[in-house]
Amino acid sequence: MNKDNNPRKSPSGPDPPVMRETAPNGSLDGESMLGRIWLDGGVLACACPDCGAPMSIRLWLKLADCWRCGASVELTEEQEAEAIRLLQNWEHELARRAAEAAAKISPRALDLLPGTTHRERALAEQAPSPRWAFEVPASPTESFRTLDRREMIRQERVPRRHKGLLAVAWEDAPAWLISFVFHLVLMLLLGMLTAPGRLPPPAITLSTSINYRDTPGEEGTLRERAEKPFEFEEGGLVIDADDNVRDRLGILSNLVPEATSESVRPSLPLAAFAPETLTVSPPLPEGTLFAGRDPSVRARLLAEFGGTNETEAAVARGLRWLARYQNRDGSWSLDAFHLAPGAVGDEDGQGRQADVAGTALALLPFLGAGQTHLSGEYRQVVLKGLNWLIQQQKPDGDLRGNGIGDMYAHGQAAIVLCEAYAMTRDFQLREPAQKALDFIIRAQHPAGGWRYEPGQAGDTSILGWQLMALRSGKMAYLSVPNTAFYKAANYLDSAQTDQYGGRYGYLPGHAATPTMTAEALLCRQYLGWPREHRGMKAGAYYLLENLPSAKKLDSSQPWFYYIYYATQVMRNMGGTFWQKWNDAMKATLLPTQRKTGSLAGSWDPVERYGPHGGRIYVTSLAICTLEVYYRHMPLYDSVPVIASLPHSGGQADTALGDNPTGKEKREVLTP
Repeated sequence: MNKDNNPRKSPSGPDPPVMRETAPNGSLDGESMLGRIWLDGGVLACACPDCGAPMSIRLWLKLADCWRCGASVELTEEQEAEAIRLLQNWEHELARRAAEAAAKISPRALDLLPGTTHRERALAEQAPSPRWAFEVPASPTESFRTLDRREMIRQERVPRRHKGLLAVAWEDAPAWLISFVFHLVLMLLLGMLTAPGRLPPPAITLSTSINYRDTPGEEGTLRERAEKPFEFEEGGLVIDADDNVRDRLGILSNLVPEATSESVRPSLPLAAFAPETLTVSPPLPEGTLFAGRDPSVRARLLAEFGGTNETEAAVARGLRWLARYQNRDGSWSLDAFHLAPGAVGDEDGQGRQADVAGTALALLPFLGAGQTHLSGEYRQVVLKGLNWLIQQQKPDGDLRGNGIGDMYAHGQAAIVLCEAYAMTRDFQLREPAQKALDFIIRAQHPAGGWRYEPGQAGDTSILGWQLMALRSGKMAYLSVPNTAFYKAANYLDSAQTDQYGGRYGYLPGHAATPTMTAEALLCRQYLGWPREHRGMKAGAYYLLENLPSAKKLDSSQPWFYYIYYATQVMRNMGGTFWQKWNDAMKATLLPTQRKTGSLAGSWDPVERYGPHGGRIYVTSLAICTLEVYYRHMPLYDSVPVIASLPHSGGQADTALGDNPTGKEKREVLTP
């Protein structure tokens, strides 16, 4: 042994201690204790070479420590081997004693061992007892004698570890569990054989009114609904019972029904045109531009192009809000909507005076949802609005109106009259619509554009509204000269900022902006540019670089104006363009719609021109944007719809010209 202060004693030092087993009584004499090692109750110990006190040996460290003087000695290899031998003998002795004790209280352990033959049992019984107390068994057969019952059971179960989990579970599972699993599998197989092969396609509910059940998560308590009646009440009409429309003269006065709960008169099919002299439109599916607003076509278009129940609920909330803020005379005011009969007094009054523009903008989403003055839940709202609008028209067709009314207001009002006439074929609307188109044609600048006043050099923003009014007139078979479209195309050529026509500025020579590019691209589509046009694709990629986002809605840009036009462009482009844009558009408009209080259903006028147009302006554009799935039929992808097309007669140009014959032909437009 070596002290820790002397790592290794020299060979000339004291002789190494001799390992000794304890005497039968477990003690050593006083003289022999010094330097010797003994086994005391399974613990190795030795006497300290310095003070003679007992030292415990830590065999795993090959060290012995003195508790009295703190001396530490290191074991040699011979001492370590001798210590191991003593421990082994001690363990065997314990095993022998345990086996003898177990034999006294249980059957013979050897009889319980699996695979033991009678010969082995006989030999085991005749085998002599060990001669020495610490004798180690020499054969595997003899080792079984020292095993207790628990060890034998453990060895019997060892092979089970090599079995699979399912095999062990099957062997140990009770009979009732096996029967349950078998019958469960059998019932599942029978259910699969009898189940229908295909599930029905998902259904989309179309409605122009909602209640608190249509907006999951926003039901609120009964007390909250009582405090906020405008959020959850059923959509309906805001019409004063004392207000008699018959007391006001107008071209639509004789259309007011005796009972407001009945339709004005049976509505005609959307594509049923009267046999009269019609103007042939450019080469587009005539009579079908507004066919998507019919409920039978609307549901299919909504599901096919990415509309959802959520978008329809937002449209329904918006229409209900607009109907509530209609004035008694049928108009809407951009600046005074908070004074309408349906107002409660806590609305903001943003906006500037332009009642013609406000009324036209408010009527557009009603028409886009298929609501007309002849049919629909809001037919009285549309009837009063059209009646007021026509009363504002001057003899020359001018519809600019009061306040800041200019060619913006006239173009929007002309679109409303043309769409209402095309959807209903009501002849009382034909003359006002045609006069509005004639005023647009006279107001066009020789260079092809339109601006605030008739005859001014054009800008891209106002041109878009006038051109869409002319296209709506063509769809309604009203008279529109082809030269108006040619000159408009010339203006767009001057306003483009690249060689392909993919980007446009507000005026010729101005830098391109996303808003003006979106409006110009929609005009290009209606003027005949195909989807594969290089400029059209370049412009679509440019719009994707400026995707809308709810975080971007601020006063820096005309966001609602931009989204309104860009959504129509991307809807016509289809494919990946439309998928990416549609996802971004819905993620922008749906969360930002007001859903509580008196303003529930509207959008906040937070964009650049919000203070000018106000809440009526942004809400109307947002609703029309969410109606894009069916408001206009696809330009490039025809959908099967029953339509009424005129025969081309004589030398008339079937693309741009007149049809003097007035004959009609029923056709099925297929993709």
